[in-house]
Amino acid sequence: MNPGTVLVCGCIILFLAFGARAGFGLYLQPISLEFGWGREVLSFSLALQQIVWGALGPLAGIVADRYGTGRVVAACGAFYMLGLIGMAFAQTPIAMHFAAGLLVGAALSGATFATVLAVIGRTVAPERRSTALGVATAAGSFGQFALLPVNQLLIGAFNWHVALLIMAGMTALIMPLAAALSSRPAAAPGTGQSLTAALREAMRERGFHLLFWGYFVCGFHIAMLTVHLPSFVTDAGLSATHGMTALALIGLFNIIGTLSAGWLGGRFSKKYILSSIYSVRAVLIALLVLFPLSPLTLYVFACGIGLLWLGTVPLTNGLVGQIFGLRYMATLTGLVFFGHQIGSFVGVWLAGYLYDTTGSYLGALYTSIGLGIFAALINLPVNEKPLAERGKHAQALA
Repeated sequence: MNPGTVLVCGCIILFLAFGARAGFGLYLQPISLEFGWGREVLSFSLALQQIVWGALGPLAGIVADRYGTGRVVAACGAFYMLGLIGMAFAQTPIAMHFAAGLLVGAALSGATFATVLAVIGRTVAPERRSTALGVATAAGSFGQFALLPVNQLLIGAFNWHVALLIMAGMTALIMPLAAALSSRPAAAPGTGQSLTAALREAMRERGFHLLFWGYFVCGFHIAMLTVHLPSFVTDAGLSATHGMTALALIGLFNIIGTLSAGWLGGRFSKKYILSSIYSVRAVLIALLVLFPLSPLTLYVFACGIGLLWLGTVPLTNGLVGQIFGLRYMATLTGLVFFGHQIGSFVGVWLAGYLYDTTGSYLGALYTSIGLGIFAALINLPVNEKPLAERGKHAQALA
């Protein structure tokens, strides 16, 4: 398949997958009011979605690496469509948990970064790989930015049931687009490495574990801010509009940031760029703690954190492919991404717990600063040299 076709179709898939998911928060109030459930039911469904997404990601990667990415993405497109339809017709909390939590979570495990970026990475020439991964990540970011107002428009023009059905129709497009990703990954030349051997190799490599915990911090930051930043803003005396504007700015600048990270990753050391991203995140979060919150301070923070928001994705995924090779990239990036999702769960829960027990988000923000410094440091020892080349070097020395 032509690399350009793979990249374009992969970008559209990520645009749809992340764009549809980005609007779920808009359904919280209308669904809760109609059924009288309160906000806990859909909130739990979306939390369950995060865990299912992360837990099934490695499995989706294994299947994609063994049988081809196209089949996995097409199946997950079907899950996505069915999950959104199920949400539209759900009448009980259990039905909503199954549709929004299990089905959509399963869909995201195989129709997002781990699998799609892996096939793009295998298809694109090595010198263009990092840039291509950045472009694809930016497409997912743009989906979050562009389809959020579409969801709001559909809910206002019709109702939340119809809005979900229309979004289900849009995500159905993932299935035919998956045909462009249908090629099976080839074994590395001169090797017959099995999946089991690849997993053992990764478990023995220190860099794999360092990337896992770095991604944990990324998930902690993103999920905590996505869920709690609006409340933090209103607690500080600003309006809800300021909070929504800040999230919109994060989404907009995220597009610039992911494109830049991909471009930089193709020209400079990926681990040093990752370390810099986490360091600057810690500085920006400290800005919220140390300075009185004003619209200017908030918007400077939003623009800055947006530039760093998903810039870790093309860099981390690129490092996995660079170090371990491309044959089992979907499996290995799925495992690393599970760390991101664990961090997401902890970040959302811990911020809420600390707020309930202390009446402030300061504990969560200080924790975020410390974790940013931690992630900046643990990325530095990562050995970026491919394992295959290390073996050849060791043989040459012997």
